[in-house]
Amino acid sequence: MFKKSHINQRLRELKKRLKEENPVLSKVVDSFQELDQISRRLGYFDKEESHAIRTSWWPLISVLGIYSSGKSTFINHYLHQKLQATGNQAVDDKFTVICFTNDDKVRVLPGLALDADPRFPFYKISQAIEEVAEGEGQRIDSYLQLKTCPSELLRGKILIDSPGFDADAQRTSTLRITDHIIDLSDLVLVFFDARHPESGSMRDTLEHLVSRTINRRDSNKFIYVLNQIDSTALEDNTEEVFASWQRALAQYGLTAGSCYAVYMPEVAVPIEDEMVRARFENKRNSYLGEIFDRIERVGEERAYRIVGILEETAQTLEQDIVPRIQRFLSKWRRKVLWLDGIIFGGMLVALLVVSIWGGYWSGFSLKLPFLDNLPGGSYTLFGIVAVLLLSIGYVHYTIRRWTAKRTTQKLLKEVKDSELQPFYFRAFKKNSSWYRSIFNRQPIGWSKRTHRRLATVLEDTNAYIQKLNDMYTNPAGDKTFIPVMGPKTSGKTPTSKPWTNNSAETDPDNDDQNKAEQ
Repeated sequence: MFKKSHINQRLRELKKRLKEENPVLSKVVDSFQELDQISRRLGYFDKEESHAIRTSWWPLISVLGIYSSGKSTFINHYLHQKLQATGNQAVDDKFTVICFTNDDKVRVLPGLALDADPRFPFYKISQAIEEVAEGEGQRIDSYLQLKTCPSELLRGKILIDSPGFDADAQRTSTLRITDHIIDLSDLVLVFFDARHPESGSMRDTLEHLVSRTINRRDSNKFIYVLNQIDSTALEDNTEEVFASWQRALAQYGLTAGSCYAVYMPEVAVPIEDEMVRARFENKRNSYLGEIFDRIERVGEERAYRIVGILEETAQTLEQDIVPRIQRFLSKWRRKVLWLDGIIFGGMLVALLVVSIWGGYWSGFSLKLPFLDNLPGGSYTLFGIVAVLLLSIGYVHYTIRRWTAKRTTQKLLKEVKDSELQPFYFRAFKKNSSWYRSIFNRQPIGWSKRTHRRLATVLEDTNAYIQKLNDMYTNPAGDKTFIPVMGPKTSGKTPTSKPWTNNSAETDPDNDDQNKAEQ
């Protein structure tokens, strides 16, 4: 009961925060709870599970790219903090989740802080790592770390800095994490190095991070950045390098999308020619302004992502989870009937042979002499019948349990995501309970009414998209239209702000400070 109340309390707090930030998402939580009820009735979830906590509600921005492409320098520049170590060589081989806080001390927390907290995007990622690299799941601190930052630009967002990418040298577990954050992120910045535009690591990045993403439904969330373009200033061949880089992208199928050439002023190559320097700075400021503006609007993309996850979850319930439980019931029922037939049929044949061999048949009448000599008369006979029925029931339910266990083991092997296996195990166990008839073809809790409830959730997803569109668009051209904005931020990043080195305790969106400011 405590766990159920704990989950409900978390969801109430989530709805309260979202109601102030984006009322549409607050309603989306209600739809997730509707799916929770269906999942619990199926036996797929227990009372402490919720679809709403299995995704990150914070806007996520991930920064990927090759070694020495300036990812960390870009993050420091954006946040106005010397937060990430920088250098020409790989300086950090961990995925770093950067979170807002209002504390005054830098804190670097271990990967366990992310793996065990469902509020962050790497919840239970150790299980996924263990699935592809046995034994590595226990070394989660070698892959992840959580870092805090007091920059107001980070309030209400989560930023993920990745180690330098090289698909050939990368471990399978690291590639798994990379794919995981790509799937979860609302915005993905992919960095390349203008000083080495044709390196082997760039080709690895093109293969894994470009060719595999161009056909994604959310391909528009990728921004490709050719960083350190100032290195071309002396030769004044920026356009040539940029065009060569774009041709390389096109070879891997990327013919459209957001591509920028930038450099960070803190580490820029000195440009003596004033006209060349002015041209470079104007172009850099323009491109960085567009990238920062996209980061500031990531909350809008997050809203669409969450609604998309709601739709995907509802479809998974109907098209994957329920059919798999039905398949379990079908296989289980067939095996039970076959074994019942073999065992009880064999016993009946054996009794028939023994009775014929003993001469207990007179024509079509069976006469058992010992029945006439039973002490207690009919009461003893009733007792024998009762014992016989109990024995038959015991054998039958033993067969049910054994076949359910074997069928469960076989079907769980078909579930590729190991994190989902306990859910299916729970559902199979509930649907093969002793009180369930083997002739019941539908899972527990699945009916026409449940199907209609699921259809309603799917219909609601379209309504949520329309409401989000109404928040940000005005097709009718109504002059009184006022767009609904997301949570307040401090605006675009000015490139001239001096460095600071504050730090903080983990808090993606400090509500106490928000109230104090208000």
